[in-house]
Amino acid sequence: MDEVVKEAIKGSRELLEEVINNGLCTLCGACAGACPYLVSYQGRIVVLDECTLSEGQCYQYCPRTRTDMDALSQKVFGQPYGEEEIGTVKEVLMARSADARVLEKAQYGGTVTTLLSLAMDEGLIDTAVLTRETGDKMPVPFLARSSEEVLSGAGSSYMACPVLEGYNRIPADSVERVGMVVTPCQGLAVSKMKLIPPQHRVSSDNIGLVIGLFCTWALSQESFGQFLRDSLNLAKIKKFDIPPPPANRLDVYTPAGQVSFPLDQIREFKMPTCSYCLDMTSEFADVSVGSVEGVEGWNTVIIRT
Repeated sequence: MDEVVKEAIKGSRELLEEVINNGLCTLCGACAGACPYLVSYQGRIVVLDECTLSEGQCYQYCPRTRTDMDALSQKVFGQPYGEEEIGTVKEVLMARSADARVLEKAQYGGTVTTLLSLAMDEGLIDTAVLTRETGDKMPVPFLARSSEEVLSGAGSSYMACPVLEGYNRIPADSVERVGMVVTPCQGLAVSKMKLIPPQHRVSSDNIGLVIGLFCTWALSQESFGQFLRDSLNLAKIKKFDIPPPPANRLDVYTPAGQVSFPLDQIREFKMPTCSYCLDMTSEFADVSVGSVEGVEGWNTVIIRT
């Protein structure tokens, strides 16, 4: 297995040529914040200077580079990658939070927020790598170390966010147990980290819980952000929502009421790489969570590990 994985390792030059310049970057953040050369900036990965290393973890962990699915599945689930349409499944449930505060702020059933808070209260994790919005509604990664901070990250923005850049900022000598909420591509990058542990950054052995989100595409911070600025007062946006089918719309909530846009219009702003997606249910997460089609206020939950 090591020989198979080793063959695929290249460096930042190849990452730029094969992934970033070809519009395949998912903005997962696995390459950002771990070295001086790669950072995220305004919704894209920026190369600050040339790196001359022939091999790099930036290429190794990218979800758009060569991936040994059998090796990853063996590491995460103890078995080769199967033919199941939604990945490894132990149980499928419908769930919702029983916490009124969570339901008020969270998306749909609030299951993700409640699971993270419970994991923190029970000592399964010490820190959660999450996403929250800035004043201009752009999503950024942050580290939550309390249930209150977890609640502050509740809700969805639908824009791509370099979540794993937040994980890479954790000190290399940290012993904190880490939980994270990821999209499918981010979850794939995390599994690559588990297969070949990172060097000079926090150990992947610290990862105690990976909650994956259902995802069909993510919106570009650059183009969708400009659309929002042209269409609405960003300071007054309270939340976003894409209701389950057959709604076919994006809802934006403001103090003045709800503004809706047809999804056909919004799809123009999706990340180019999302046209080549192989995973919509976060197959490499411990638990995957999405909405329940036709049942408002509940989550579909797939238990995987």
